[in-house]
Amino acid sequence: MDAVVAHSEAAISKGSSSFSAASRLFGRELREDVWQLYAWCRHCDDEIDGQDGGGASRPLSAADRQARLDRLRRLTHAALAGEPMADPAFAAFARVARKHRMAEQWPLELLDGFAQDVEAPRLASQAETLAYCWGVAGTVGVMMATIMGAGGHAVLQRAQDLGLAFQLSNICRDVFEDAHNGRIYLPADQLEAEGVAATPAVLLDRANREAVFRVVVRQLALAETYYDSARVGLRALPFRAALAVAAARNIYREIGRRILRQGPSALSARMRVPKPVMAVLAVRGAGAAILSRFEQPDAAPPRPQLWSRL
Repeated sequence: MDAVVAHSEAAISKGSSSFSAASRLFGRELREDVWQLYAWCRHCDDEIDGQDGGGASRPLSAADRQARLDRLRRLTHAALAGEPMADPAFAAFARVARKHRMAEQWPLELLDGFAQDVEAPRLASQAETLAYCWGVAGTVGVMMATIMGAGGHAVLQRAQDLGLAFQLSNICRDVFEDAHNGRIYLPADQLEAEGVAATPAVLLDRANREAVFRVVVRQLALAETYYDSARVGLRALPFRAALAVAAARNIYREIGRRILRQGPSALSARMRVPKPVMAVLAVRGAGAAILSRFEQPDAAPPRPQLWSRL
């Protein structure tokens, strides 16, 4: 294992215990490609958020975030152009992009998604929340499917659906943490319908916790439709890739299910899935991967016009 791959493995181990565990089910070559793409995505996210491996954020001014975003865009264009990259995260991305002839659209739209984090976002509606999810996670689903050898309009849409589901789960897991950082990703119109103003201080007020939780429940119900849609796409992946993706799908889905079981108090701290439970969910994922080979595709969930380009 060379230094770039080793750096990428360390990035996924630190940044996502769920995806790191699931990635062990890939074959070695694909596993390393997945690690390298993840390392670049994680690096870009951390740069905008002032994080290290997805940990606690440190305060950054809007000007500092913008400067970081400009740098990420400049280096990403350079990596896509095949220029030598000193930063290991960009060296990893350059390798994967070149090897799999990745279209520029997806990584650049990922950075467009992160651009919404430069200033404290306020997403007015469900459509705007989903558009944000597309930018920061649906694009990742498409890129991951591409390096796994999947292609075609219908398959890539199922891959983006898994990214949407993952991000909706993340939003619900991190409601209070995001509010502490001045960010709100729940749809403002749904909060206001519950009598909650879409401001960080109001979200953090304990008196509003049950009302906020009702919006979280709706987001997790929507996530379920995308998790179901993504299951159909498993049949288009090589079998070991399907095993890994099914395991990741089950583990991330469990985050939302645990939030629902615990109720409003789940919003106080980041929900985590214990490692023994991850192992069980990975085994169940294997069953889903096998069954997907024999299932007929069902109707996809409604999607905003944004994804007609896929």
